[in-house]
Amino acid sequence: MNIQMVYMTASGVEEARTIGRTLVAGRLAACVNIIGPMTAIYRWEGAIQEEAEVVLIAKTVAWKVPQLIEAVRRMHSYAVPCIVTLPVTGGHQPFLDWVADETRVPEESPEGV
Repeated sequence: MNIQMVYMTASGVEEARTIGRTLVAGRLAACVNIIGPMTAIYRWEGAIQEEAEVVLIAKTVAWKVPQLIEAVRRMHSYAVPCIVTLPVTGGHQPFLDWVADETRVPEESPEGV
């Protein structure tokens, strides 16, 4: 089992909720945390920007990450949304098992397993 945490940002709570609910309903993530608001300072098209954003952290399995990214890209309001994965190298095994179980659809199995 290869658990990943996916860090994302969204323009606001409503967008984040839509993304989070869609990912969990589609079993692309076991859980999505929404944290915010926060301030993002970044350079975009040559100018320094400062905007309110919300952070999403999704827990999933590695083989679902490409599907998760594509789903987020379709729903997201940003031209270039922040979507990055972080490997989980350890943790509370019952929680890690739960993530794997919640992202599994009965007829699905990862390639090569």
